This record gives sequence, C-alpha cells and structure tokens, in this order.
Amino acid sequence: MQRVRVSSFVKKFGFTNLTEDLDLDEHYILSPDVNRPGLPIAGFWERFANERVQIIGLVEHYYLQAKATEERMKIYDQLLCSGIPCLLFARSLRPLDELVPLAMKRNVPILLSDMTTSVLEAEIIRWLHVQLAPMITVHGVLMDVYGEGILITGESGIGKSEAAIELIKRGHRLVADDVVEIRRVSDDTLVGMAPEVTRHLIELRGIGIIDVSTLFGIEAVKNTQSIDLVIELEDWSDDAVYDRVGREDQYTEYLGKEVVCHHLPVRPGRNLAVIVESAAMNNRQKKMGYNAADELFRRVQKNMNRTEEDEEDELF
Repeated sequence: MQRVRVSSFVKKFGFTNLTEDLDLDEHYILSPDVNRPGLPIAGFWERFANERVQIIGLVEHYYLQAKATEERMKIYDQLLCSGIPCLLFARSLRPLDELVPLAMKRNVPILLSDMTTSVLEAEIIRWLHVQLAPMITVHGVLMDVYGEGILITGESGIGKSEAAIELIKRGHRLVADDVVEIRRVSDDTLVGMAPEVTRHLIELRGIGIIDVSTLFGIEAVKNTQSIDLVIELEDWSDDAVYDRVGREDQYTEYLGKEVVCHHLPVRPGRNLAVIVESAAMNNRQKKMGYNAADELFRRVQKNMNRTEEDEEDELF
C-alpha cells in the first residue's frame, strides 16, 4: 500500500504546523481524497471518512466558533479520536488555542494553510492521487521527446543510457535513468518518475555517474512525464522477422494499462537517437489522426484499382 508522510505533505504545500512537538515523519496519509467534516461536527458521524485529510473551511470554522467552549471541545475531541491523519485549516483560519494541547494529547497534527478551501481541496487531491497511485518500478530510461513520454527498455548494457545522452544533446529531456517508477494516476494515464536518490543522474559504463542537470543545464531534465510509447531495444538477429510497415500496433502492459510498444533491433551503424525521435513524432502524428502505414495501404489500393481499370480499357 502506498502512503505519504505528513512531513512530505507539509513540505510540498508549505503548510504551517501548529503542533510542532509532533514528529510528522511518523504520521501517514493513506487516502488520495479529502473530506470537509461538516456533517460529523454537526452530529452525524455515520459513514465518516476518517482515513482522509480533514479540511476545516469557513463554514465549519464559524459553526464551531459559535458553539460553547465545552461543546466545541467535545466535537474536536471526537474528531481527533477518530483516527484522522491530520486536521487542516484553510484560509489562515486559526483555531482557538485550546485545540492545540488537545491535538498534542491525541497525537494528531494540526496544519494551517492560506489557500482558499476549494483551491486547497483541488491541489491536495491532484497531488495525492499521483503520490498514492498504484506503482511499479521497471529497468529502463524515460525521456521527454517532442512532448512524448518515451520509455526505453532492454537488457542491461544494450545502450539505453547512451541513447539517452544523445537525445539530451539533441535538446530532449531526461526523466529517469536505470530505475523508473511508474504510477497509474488514472484509468488512461501512466506517469513515470525517478526515485529521489537517482533523480537527474545517468550511469555511463566506463565513465561513471554524471549529473545531467549540472552538465547540460536544468532545461535538460524533467521530474515527471506521462508514458506514451515504449521502445524495447534488442540485439539484431538475422533470423528474426521485424515489422517493416507498422500498420498494427503492438502493446505492452503496465499496471493493467496497455501502451504502444516498438521492438527496435540494435546493431552497429543504427542511430538510436534519430530512430527514437522518429518514433516519437510518428506516435504523436497517429494520436492526431494520421497513420502513414494506412496512407501507404490507401495508395497501393488506389494504384491497384487504377491498374485494373487500365487493363479493362485495353480489353475493350
């Protein structure tokens, strides 16, 4: 199960931690959704989504402010005892001082944000859905080539990192080398990124580790990228039959999502970077509705029909 430390959550959005004595590294968020506990604080606790981040907006804040101190503390205590990961106040709405000692006692972080409630909800959900999405790791290189996310896979030592370096020199961007974390953030989207420890780094056999962002500039790297195409490098075999037309796409599957996959044979004299660029542009063109293989088939059919008509004319 994926989980996010509350400390990372606070760091990402710049929240103020009102419970400073709590170790936020020991608190985790398990759900990508958020909840505004309007009904629970009004007395309806059934179906309370206690696994979500709880957000107190303007309405909830003034409702609680209007309550007598004893009743308000009772509501807060029930909320904090329900197993919530944290309690977040929007619009810089500071709770009364009595809440913080209670939160410390119940071991629940109290956070403060200056964002409006609706914007805060949208941003948190968007970020958490990526962080908590189902994830696998694969061996390969992920590049942003002409806006297309190209995942280059293949056996160790076949030339993935070398192709990445050439693509970087041609103006494209590195996302991950060697280890790629793939997350399914929606039914239609796979997003890849590098583990934090190897981010922006490439290993070149015989040279060692190079820092792409330092060597080529910050414009040569990118933190995340959707995966649009997989290119699997393999050793050239004279006995193998390779697709020379490409009318029907082949696919590979990650996390239940199929992605177009090209098997690219490697041998001396083939410029992998140029081929990857061409594959990226061709894939983009297909998504825009044009398929060169279909156009070739249409021309061949048209030429065959024209030849048959000419032969009929000669007969008559």
